[in-house]
Amino acid sequence: MASKPFTPEEARRIVQFLQTPAVFLNMTTDWPALHWTVEHLSACLTERLRFRIGKTEMIAPLFETECSYIEATIKEFLSWTANEDKSLVGPFSDYHCKEFWAYADYKYIAQLFQDKPAMFQDVVWSDFGFPGRDGRDSTLWIGTQGANTPCHLDSYGCNLVFQIQGRKRWHLFPPDDTHCLYPTRIPYEESSVFSRVSVVHPDLKKFPAFRRARVHTVTLQPGQVLFVPRHWWHYVESVDPVTVSVNSWIEMDMDDEARVGEALTKTIVCALKSTPSLDNNDHWLNPTEDGVSSHDENMQYLNLAVKACMDKSRDDTDGMTSLADQPRAEVGKRDSSGLLKTPASPTFRVPFGPHLIPVNLAHKPNCTCSKDTSCYRYNDLSRCQSTAQDEDESRSVNELQRWGQHAHQEAESPRTSGEGSGLHISTNDMLQFLIHPDVITLVTRLMMSRQRELHS
Repeated sequence: MASKPFTPEEARRIVQFLQTPAVFLNMTTDWPALHWTVEHLSACLTERLRFRIGKTEMIAPLFETECSYIEATIKEFLSWTANEDKSLVGPFSDYHCKEFWAYADYKYIAQLFQDKPAMFQDVVWSDFGFPGRDGRDSTLWIGTQGANTPCHLDSYGCNLVFQIQGRKRWHLFPPDDTHCLYPTRIPYEESSVFSRVSVVHPDLKKFPAFRRARVHTVTLQPGQVLFVPRHWWHYVESVDPVTVSVNSWIEMDMDDEARVGEALTKTIVCALKSTPSLDNNDHWLNPTEDGVSSHDENMQYLNLAVKACMDKSRDDTDGMTSLADQPRAEVGKRDSSGLLKTPASPTFRVPFGPHLIPVNLAHKPNCTCSKDTSCYRYNDLSRCQSTAQDEDESRSVNELQRWGQHAHQEAESPRTSGEGSGLHISTNDMLQFLIHPDVITLVTRLMMSRQRELHS
């Protein structure tokens, strides 16, 4: 068998230094998991799984708290997908497969195959330089055409995604575009931040800053592996009738200031949303969370995070440590497409080529070169990209003020109108301000500064 394009040591070094998404080719040709088609899995897994159900015509993001859920076997799932024009009995009987999508999301393989541990070896993440890592440390995704996950970022790590059957289309946005994606922590999930924007059908009147978001797109083919760096936003949709993929979440240490910010966010969200009130009647806790932590537990965690941040030496506050507990590539400034302006390392160059493909900026970026919300420039990308870059560099307080003005307009919309003025600020409206990333960063730094003064 031909050798692979990268040795495990080379692949791991690439993952360590990559700052943008990329696709690995020809790294999984001998992985037994390539045979994990949904037909194969239906024979291996006979117990029922939980499937999420959503309408194919939905335009707004469909969060996990708003989905329908059913329990079904993979065999029943396959039968449903094959019965387009026939009546169906069983768990899917209320959902026509042409009108609804379904997926079993990120099921832990260690739990699915606990009585078949030999299958763990079918996923060979050790080829990417992670000795001992296999399917045990991965999750399984099975879905139909149109099945999608809302645009979100993962707080604590990066992802390696192995496509097995069918294709999935990825829409990715760099971390610097967070302010364009209207982040929300409702529904709350400790390890994820969601976007309020439907990135494939954006409402630019409601979310005008999304015009400046720089989307990178790729359709992942069977056998390919996608690397998603930490804090890159991503929206994923299934392209083919049935799709199977395996995801490995590579945990990376957060810098201590970011950990304080996460603890602060959790404390605020849980305190406000677990308080009984007339407008606290929505499903705010993501089903993936085990439960609501008490305020005392959250405050204890916040104090531990602050203490860890203060205990850390000043010369070790550059950022997160690398996957191999070695200094990670220095994060420099990015250009308008989200790429680093300076090389990640003077001695290492990421070997892009036929076996490693960068996920590039889409040909149809949103831009701010016109007041026309439908304006997309194809021949003058440099102008609209430089405009976006200038605006990014000049934001901070001004951007936060503009965001606040827009949120104020939303609060005055007819849907929240009261008697007379039409103004009503709900708990969720207030949360959008309090846990805005810029606000959390500012409060975190003020908190740390105050603690250092008290203990100096």
